[in-house]
Amino acid sequence: MAASTPSPQPTGPHHELVEALQELRRAAGVVSIRGVSTLIRSREDLLSGASHETVRAALNGSRVPRWETVHDIVVVLAERCGRDTESEKARFLSLWRAIHEGEAGALKSFQELVHGGWGGEDGNWTAEQVMGVLTNPYNAIEIHPSLATPHEPHMSEDDWVRLMLRQIEEQGTEHTLRVLLHMLKGDYVGAERGSPYGYRNPDREAMEAYAAFQYGCGEIRRRLGGEPNLLAESIRAMRADETMSRDDRADMLESESDMSLMREVMIVTPDTWDEVSEEAHHMVFGYLIKQISPVGPLGLPDSERFRIVWRVPEPASA
Repeated sequence: MAASTPSPQPTGPHHELVEALQELRRAAGVVSIRGVSTLIRSREDLLSGASHETVRAALNGSRVPRWETVHDIVVVLAERCGRDTESEKARFLSLWRAIHEGEAGALKSFQELVHGGWGGEDGNWTAEQVMGVLTNPYNAIEIHPSLATPHEPHMSEDDWVRLMLRQIEEQGTEHTLRVLLHMLKGDYVGAERGSPYGYRNPDREAMEAYAAFQYGCGEIRRRLGGEPNLLAESIRAMRADETMSRDDRADMLESESDMSLMREVMIVTPDTWDEVSEEAHHMVFGYLIKQISPVGPLGLPDSERFRIVWRVPEPASA
């Protein structure tokens, strides 16, 4: 009787997929081949309806399975051993894509980006990070200041369009558009290191407002020290300001009706600044400063980072 020919063993990315499937099966308690197939076929939410022969071929590596088969095997086994199903699906999708797509398949799928991030925790740049920087539209256009901090584009719009077309050719339209939307919602390369791409967020805006207030107070003390009549002149200028909104004027009148607060305000000098209340600081701030706004990025000295519009302009000699 002729000896049977052994089935060819999987190699490369296919071997890695088979090893990962077998490890997941062991973690789930070595469910039988028929048991895995039964679990899959009992579910209406799964994709393949895989027979036990299809499951056997996927687990022993005799042929490369369809993604639907891998997906369903991973779902039922991950649930049995208590692993996070979404994370496992993302991990196995990367392994499966590497078989079919070579180097292009090494890039993370959208699902992997959502659950696993851009990578680079070891300090080395990943393919996903490079792709994320190149395809982020922030690098090609000067986004309106209401949406992002002022910045200089790093590439031309034409170069960005060419990069996006190549990304679509290599990764597909849906993948590229989903990654783009993901970045625009705030998860982009560098976001965890202080939002270097400039998108605003509430925590950062609160910190920026506090920094602006502290800088403005320091400048107020400096000017009060050299201009004894500055407070009275600023109060007159504020009351004469026809551009002041009705709400701001109503707030000013309400604050001025508090006589104890006004007594604190009228004795403010650089020497008494720390002795009066924070409410008095805010009121003096409103009297002297019409507007303060950031004009430079984090890291610059406050004098270069913020611009003050005084109600009474500073003397030219200063």
